[in-house]
Amino acid sequence: MSKAFLRESDAADDEPVLRPLAPLLPGQKNLLTPEGAQRLRDELNRLLVTRPPLVVQTASPDAKRELRQLDHRIRQLEQSLRTAEIVPPSPILRSVVEFGAYVSVRDVHGDESRYRIVGPDETDTELGFISHLSPLARGLMGTTAGQHITFRTPRGPRALEVTAVG
Repeated sequence: MSKAFLRESDAADDEPVLRPLAPLLPGQKNLLTPEGAQRLRDELNRLLVTRPPLVVQTASPDAKRELRQLDHRIRQLEQSLRTAEIVPPSPILRSVVEFGAYVSVRDVHGDESRYRIVGPDETDTELGFISHLSPLARGLMGTTAGQHITFRTPRGPRALEVTAVG
């Protein structure tokens, strides 16, 4: 049987579906810190410089796949930057956890962690950057040093003490 009878188009299967970097629910804003927006712009610029040499090499299936992935990532970054609301840093010294703040916490075992509350498209667990939409960030928002919070995790509730806000 011919491929024409099995599907509408061969090209349709090869095209990745464009999705935001981090899916947002209706009514949620695509917030970014100025630094996060700059990182996304820098990545987009690097990819746009990388793309032309790949176009020349599209004869091989691997090069075609890499070009599709690159184009997909470029569209994601463009969409994120187009829909982003960039939140400037607070002009005064922070004492309350808010978007863009760094916050240090201590768990019941005395282990300390430091996080930064950022937009969904700039989360980076290695850097401790967590989305403002995450359960931990939602629990931390509005707190000050010395306060205790409890938030839900897949393993159950977790208690933390806010030790510093910056």
